[in-house]
Amino acid sequence: MSAQLQFKRLVGFLPLIAFGLSLASCTADNKNTKKVSLIGAGASFPAPLYERWLSDYNQQNPNVKINYQAIGSSAGVQQLIEGTVDFAASDVGIANEQAAKIKRGVITLPLTAGSIVLAYNLMGVTKSAQFKKPIVLKLSRQVYTDIFLGKITNWNNSKIAVINPGINLPNLPIQVIHRTDGSGTTGVLTQHLSTISPQWKSKVGAGKSVDWPVGIGANGNEGITALVQQTPGAIGYVEYAYATQNKLPVATLENKSGNYITPSPESAARTLESVILPADNLIAFITDPTGAQSYPIVTYTWLLTYRQYQNPIKAQALKNFVNWALIEGQKSSLELGYIPLSKKVVIQAQSAAKKITE
Repeated sequence: MSAQLQFKRLVGFLPLIAFGLSLASCTADNKNTKKVSLIGAGASFPAPLYERWLSDYNQQNPNVKINYQAIGSSAGVQQLIEGTVDFAASDVGIANEQAAKIKRGVITLPLTAGSIVLAYNLMGVTKSAQFKKPIVLKLSRQVYTDIFLGKITNWNNSKIAVINPGINLPNLPIQVIHRTDGSGTTGVLTQHLSTISPQWKSKVGAGKSVDWPVGIGANGNEGITALVQQTPGAIGYVEYAYATQNKLPVATLENKSGNYITPSPESAARTLESVILPADNLIAFITDPTGAQSYPIVTYTWLLTYRQYQNPIKAQALKNFVNWALIEGQKSSLELGYIPLSKKVVIQAQSAAKKITE
């Protein structure tokens, strides 16, 4: 049995027939759909996967055009509240007080999941000293928190060196890169940091926007990725896909059990095994997983739709797309570094999507 097949079984990714929904029926529905355009905005975390989905879906359903702008979770939620989009996306769902402002109601649908990684720009030399190569680092919970707090400011700090024996760390300043926009990725990371560090919790706290003790800002996951690439000594937090697609080295992080875990779809899936999504809104977080082999910073990301649409064609088109994303779309997840949803979560999301009305 291949490793990929074993992993698909791990996350409960079952054949299409198991969900009682065939691609043929979904395609048939959309062939009968009149031409319709949908506009969405929000999280940059799932944007690479959403871009693939929207391209593939439009090829199969040319009457349906869906445009998505990765402007950050906060801005996406705000546009949903203002009614200027047909759907939004957020890595932290939506707060109750925000949902209360939406008279048409809101439905939260987990569509995928992924890891937040610490990517950096740090090169070392081979034994020949002729060729540079990325340094592969371990970072303890204390170390990466202290880096973001500004307490560790140089890469050859003894606290980094002691957990990376045999690596000749450069005498180079650490340049923290953080988000400037209201970001669900920031929200998930700072929830984690607040859980593992009392000092972070009291000094900075958690939120989609925080006052960073150190560093320079960039807009979106793509902005952080670009700035880390351009800045020797930089470290920043991005969704796993952004780092891997841009060939940035990422840190192996210490989890609650004291084990150092390399970010991967497999280690993220182990983290999600312990997450139970409540039936009322399907939003839940795990800020510090206890599993011995769990990667410590993992989250679902949610599509936010209205409960009621004035245009029945838009309502049906969006429901059709969601069903497609929950089944066919999951097949693109692993390729791009995201986590296919489990059977249970797919069923929960399908049930919630049925509540979208005209």
